[in-house]
Amino acid sequence: MAIISPFKALRPQAPYAKQVASRPYDVLNSKEAKLEAQGNPASFLHITKSEIDLPDDTDLYSPAVYKAAKENLTAFISREMLFRESKPCYYIYQLIMNGRSQTGLVAVSAVDDYEKDIIKKHEFTRPDKENDRINHIKTTGAQTGNVFLAYRDVEAINELIEKWKKEKSPGYDFIADDDIRHTIWVVSDNKTIETITGLFATQVPCTYIADGHHRAASAAKVRAALGSEATEGSDFFLTTLFPADQLAILDYNRVIKDLNGLTEQELITKLEEKFIVKKSEKAVKPASLHEFGMYLNKTWYQLNSKEGTYSEDPIGILDVTILQNNVLDPIFNIKDQRTDKRIDFVGGIRGLEELENRVNSGEMAIAFSLYPVSIQQLFDIADSGNVMPPKSTWFEPKLRDGLLTHLIYE
Repeated sequence: MAIISPFKALRPQAPYAKQVASRPYDVLNSKEAKLEAQGNPASFLHITKSEIDLPDDTDLYSPAVYKAAKENLTAFISREMLFRESKPCYYIYQLIMNGRSQTGLVAVSAVDDYEKDIIKKHEFTRPDKENDRINHIKTTGAQTGNVFLAYRDVEAINELIEKWKKEKSPGYDFIADDDIRHTIWVVSDNKTIETITGLFATQVPCTYIADGHHRAASAAKVRAALGSEATEGSDFFLTTLFPADQLAILDYNRVIKDLNGLTEQELITKLEEKFIVKKSEKAVKPASLHEFGMYLNKTWYQLNSKEGTYSEDPIGILDVTILQNNVLDPIFNIKDQRTDKRIDFVGGIRGLEELENRVNSGEMAIAFSLYPVSIQQLFDIADSGNVMPPKSTWFEPKLRDGLLTHLIYE
């Protein structure tokens, strides 16, 4: 069963909340982060992307970057922009995007649960990305990145959270610059805290990492690295838990630099062996499983999988698998999407226009749009012990960094 705990969050004073809150460190490159934090000394990007305060040629993984993060975090606390909660609490976090609302519970989850696979995974992690977060956590003493967990709905948890939202005033409530509304309630009542902990311990057999595999893996490895010096704080890591029925997964699309030496007609002829290929007068946003869009030379095509292009097992039925096995590998000679430099990934939040822009600019030669993975497919794969192909899921809206931080050292 899932072990969660309340924690003493490091969080902004209410007047600073909107200024502090920043997009997750891993959805921005250094240039984007620097631009986003420009003119805002309270942006949490000064801590999560601290290279923005260093010379442009600074190695992103140099000790100077982590040292700057620690110094900036200390400065935020000394300037009283951030304060430490006086007692362990849970936090209810509601996001509203384009009129659609989703609400999760912010807690710390047990590293033991991660290692015992009670917290289930569906992606491989990359050592370089893990090491980055390990160094950041060890140097700052803070888990600044939230791990997004999903679980199968429990009515009693849903009712308790909705009741608290209706009856209590939020600690934070603001609309960010991207028009997403962020509202957070502090759950400080001892009896309610005990009830929430008990409900997860008795009615939630497991949780699933929806987003944040590297953050979770890093937290576990930090504890291991501390060894005999491990703290109580390092036994847990920062998570926000969402019931499955509130989540929406967006498409995660592909762009490729070249046609692997093929002409356009040669490519289409090869595709027609496995797909029904039709030209489209408009951009193709797939409407169902096993349908794809393709953008090539300012023209959109609709591709529908023929029989024999997929299997019915949890991995084989995924559209990202169908694309890999029938297109990327045999036609484009892309064997490993994680390491091949000829392929890039575009989250569905950027729209099909971004695919057109990447191709029309000449940066990329071709784009593929995909139907999004469902939350049930994610659960099925994690339950089977398998992993998805890389970059299979894109969740929106994103939790903001800086609003609730977990300190591993007292």
